[in-house]
Amino acid sequence: MAVLTRELGIDLGTSNTVFAEGSQILLQEPTMVAILSDEDKMVEWGQAAKDMVGRVPDNIEVISPLLHGVIAEYEVTETLLGYLTRKVVGPMRIFRPVMMITIPYGVTSVEGRAVHEAGIGAGAREVFLIPQPLAAALGVDLPVATPSGNMVISLGGGVNQVAIISLNGIVTGEASRTGGQYLDEAIAAYVRKRFGVIIGSSTAEMIKIKIGAAVPQDQQLSIEVQGQDQVSSFPRPVVVTTDDVVEALQEPLEEIVKMTRKVMEKTPPELISDIIDRGAAICGGGSLLRGIDKYLTKAIGIPVYMVDNPQTCTAEGAVKALEIREQLRKSLSAG
Repeated sequence: MAVLTRELGIDLGTSNTVFAEGSQILLQEPTMVAILSDEDKMVEWGQAAKDMVGRVPDNIEVISPLLHGVIAEYEVTETLLGYLTRKVVGPMRIFRPVMMITIPYGVTSVEGRAVHEAGIGAGAREVFLIPQPLAAALGVDLPVATPSGNMVISLGGGVNQVAIISLNGIVTGEASRTGGQYLDEAIAAYVRKRFGVIIGSSTAEMIKIKIGAAVPQDQQLSIEVQGQDQVSSFPRPVVVTTDDVVEALQEPLEEIVKMTRKVMEKTPPELISDIIDRGAAICGGGSLLRGIDKYLTKAIGIPVYMVDNPQTCTAEGAVKALEIREQLRKSLSAG
């Protein structure tokens, strides 16, 4: 039976969910669902649901069932996870999969148990939970089993995390329940304050992705977006530049710096010396912001480098964790 059992690594994130198996990414979709309010029925999920944000009639609600990396809508999460699992493994009549699901560092036992139960409810035979920074470190092949220091900065949609990893465990870490969505809110607030125009979260995210940066760029980009004039309420176009976004993001980026420094202050000097030598790996969707590696390198005084697979390394690491789960047992939980 063990030979036929599928082993899945799942990065269950606030913004995106990624399924991996072996060395393959099976699925990568936004963690969003569209629900028919009257019938409490899921009508769309993933990218299709995300495309509906701000465009639906009153009887349809588009939500992310996770908030700051933890489950906020349990039944919706279980339904979505079950749907995604069946999509990648097919009918689970006999051989149910084993899942390694990622969770933010420092979650409560209640929050962890909710993820475990959602995995079982979605059809898993067995569910293990792994902290996201540890999974990310495995996914980028850091030598986590050795007594050397490995630093991971994970910037997700709903939670930012910094961790120092050694001997298959997290030595020190911090998690801030802010993330890419906080950056989007900062951009929307800036546009409203400077231009007097209200934009939605989808527009703010689009600005961040297309022209956003953490530091001024040699090539100045700009984009025209439509918003709602906060005085007249009529539609009004505005042109936003890269420098506008850089200015808008300074406060949330400083929060990442403060969290990173806090972790470093708690880290034994022997591990800090290792990290100074090899640098800190940055991953997650937030790491795609232009120049954020340079921004953090200058701000914390340690080389920060972008990994090759920033959006999928956590799920890939979760798969690797299943292969060595006996060595990692002290860092894993089963709800």
